Amino acid sequence: MTALTFDTLAYVKTLRDAGVEEKQAEAQANALAAVLKGSATDLATRQDIDRVEAKLNLIEERTEGRFKLLQWMLGFNLAVSIALLWMLIRTVTH
Repeated sequence: MTALTFDTLAYVKTLRDAGVEEKQAEAQANALAAVLKGSATDLATRQDIDRVEAKLNLIEERTEGRFKLLQWMLGFNLAVSIALLWMLIRTVTH
């Protein structure tokens, strides 16, 4: 996991230089550091993305295979149905 760094001292100094009171600047820096630390644990790593991508590829391959099988099954059923219908029509007309 990638560590997210945040320079609270520089942040406090920037706020102080802008006229924010020391205590308030420290509180804001601590609050922001806590938020950033919590957010960093929710970030996806390259490994996470690669794992999801691999799963999606597998699902795509399975779906494609099943779709091809379904096409063959429907084609076969259509051919059998036409053959049976043709035989039925020939039997009835003769």
